[in-house]
Amino acid sequence: MQVVIDIAVVILKLIIFIGNVAISIFILSSRLFNFLKKKILRKKKRKQKKVKPIKIFPLPFSHKFKYFAIGLITSLIFIFLPLLFVIFLQELPSPKTLSFEQAPLTTKIYDRNGVLLYQIYATQNRTLVSLSSIPKQLQNATIAIEDKNFYQNFGFDIFAIVRAMIANLSGQPLQGGSTITQQLIKSTLLTPEVSINRKIKEIILAFWAERIYSKSQILEMYFNQVPYGGTAWGIEAASEIYFGKNVTKLSLAEMTFLAGLPRAPSSYSPYGDNPNLWKKRQKEVLARMVDLHYIDKKKSDETLKENLVFQKPRTSIQAPHFIMYVKDLLVKKYGLGFVEKKGLNVITSLDVKLQENAQKIVTDQVNNDSYLNLSNGATLITNPTNGDILAMVGSKDFYDINSGNVNVTISLRQPGSSIKVVTYSAALAKGFTPATIIYDSPITYSLPGSPSYSPVNYDGKFYGKIPLRLALANSFNIPAVKTLNQIGVSTMINLGKQMGITTWENSDQYGLSITLGGADVTMLDMATVYGVLANNGIRVDINPILKISDQEGNILEQKQKNPLEQGKKIIDEAIAFIISNILSDNNARSLAYGSNSLLNIPGKTVSVKTGTSDNKRDNWTIGYTKDYVVAAWVGNNDNSPMSQTLASGITGAAPIWNKIMTSLLTGKPDEKPSKPSNVIEKMCLGRTEYFITGTENSVNCNPVPSLSPSPSRNR
Repeated sequence: MQVVIDIAVVILKLIIFIGNVAISIFILSSRLFNFLKKKILRKKKRKQKKVKPIKIFPLPFSHKFKYFAIGLITSLIFIFLPLLFVIFLQELPSPKTLSFEQAPLTTKIYDRNGVLLYQIYATQNRTLVSLSSIPKQLQNATIAIEDKNFYQNFGFDIFAIVRAMIANLSGQPLQGGSTITQQLIKSTLLTPEVSINRKIKEIILAFWAERIYSKSQILEMYFNQVPYGGTAWGIEAASEIYFGKNVTKLSLAEMTFLAGLPRAPSSYSPYGDNPNLWKKRQKEVLARMVDLHYIDKKKSDETLKENLVFQKPRTSIQAPHFIMYVKDLLVKKYGLGFVEKKGLNVITSLDVKLQENAQKIVTDQVNNDSYLNLSNGATLITNPTNGDILAMVGSKDFYDINSGNVNVTISLRQPGSSIKVVTYSAALAKGFTPATIIYDSPITYSLPGSPSYSPVNYDGKFYGKIPLRLALANSFNIPAVKTLNQIGVSTMINLGKQMGITTWENSDQYGLSITLGGADVTMLDMATVYGVLANNGIRVDINPILKISDQEGNILEQKQKNPLEQGKKIIDEAIAFIISNILSDNNARSLAYGSNSLLNIPGKTVSVKTGTSDNKRDNWTIGYTKDYVVAAWVGNNDNSPMSQTLASGITGAAPIWNKIMTSLLTGKPDEKPSKPSNVIEKMCLGRTEYFITGTENSVNCNPVPSLSPSPSRNR
């Protein structure tokens, strides 16, 4: 729809401009006409003194409109369109350069201390190959999926463009409508900018190129210059990288895989975040080949059954999950060709020493805990004050061909009770206090058209009357559900989005179980949420880029010096202080975790929360100080349950979190959060408690009877 609006605005401006000029021409011509007419009449008067004066009548509207139309059309055809076309052509690169071998530059990615992490090459592995060396079926597969009318069109396909526009406007999956020639032009001569102007340039240059080169030459250049993902520029490099063989030795299954890559190399790569999406694309390629009679249905079915064996990536790379994450950010912003060919210098926020230590801790702990039926782990270390990613460990082994490529830190997982900080932050904003009594007792919720819901606690027990402090610190489920029922699910969801959750869309699809982790999140989002608490209520979005410059030293982007000062205030600092205080209260959480759990780091004030999803499919520990947020996770990539003997806060993610946070804080002074001016300290329920000003007298501070848990009837 935006494309149509842009076109309409351009056309409207052009019409207004031309119309104004035409009106001006009409007015000038009318005045000139009247002037000449009067002059002629004066001459006649002198010759015929007794002739009656001639009356001059105004031109009728039909004549005015005729003059206006003539002026408008004449100006448009003979002045403005040629002028605009000449100006436009002067801005275009020459398609004659397509045949020249240009030397791309290497993009380098560094850590925050200048350690080189990775080099992105465009042509280091490129081998030029003639069209005659490329198997005919690979040519057919490429033409079938990318441009079925390649040999008939003039460099662009007007029907494909119209069809793509109609599909895009009707809400169908986005379609490109670009021919092979257009794709060649886009990847070599133009930027990836998505605009009408760039599309028009692409079409003109494609038409121009078709006048210079034969179809065979264009197809050969396409196979040698189009990116196939990673460092594979050209079909020969792609064949070597993905299958370790020359292009002449590819099977039909391998050919159809490669033919489907250029449209979206990052998405269809077997090494990316969606390692099986290529199969769907291959199926589309084969279906097109059948439709165009390049192969029959039987051959297509046989090809689909072939098991492709991809080469194991063997690129020299440090912090691979982080590098792939950063590269994806760069590609989305600048385009694949620009990133892989323009020689950028990218300074990231990563600390390679922290990264190596975190990776070792994750790998060792997952291997040690394999008896708990867990096979993977991940961790993320951020600086909440500026959004820096200091370490990103996406799995225990990036090079594990089965599941190592999956980056868990950006994958959707259920957060378990770690999401309760959002529930209780919303509750404090609604007038709850740490001393508010919540009944931890059996309850069942019934909604029309939905099954009844009866929450239970992690240990299967009920604790009766308990203050909010103990309910959160010990992660009791029933009080959290009852609290959410009082404040409303939409209240929690809205606050969660403001604090950094990007995966919660329609609030109507979630129920009370969301406070126990029933809605998917990413670790990146959870780090942002906990960063709000660490920042006294201010949200600073995660950004791993410190600086990007080009080969000449021109700065393309640079992180501002004090992001916290520019951050957005999400919750009151009093709420952040109280939540942080509860999560750092080792005595308060001892009911569930004991006084010597791995959540406690002796001599350090650290706020921390655990989370475990249903059937122990995900186990989290997330904790923070004012300078660090550390999130840790263990589980299985296939979402299968871990052992039921896994104990949150003792085994699983807690040991990973404890070792990382301890290493970060060793040798540093303990820094306790400062009490905000709008927080009142008062004796309540037998301890010193904190209240937001105005809520200190809203609860009965007389001590409640000692807790005596009763067995659950629901477990």
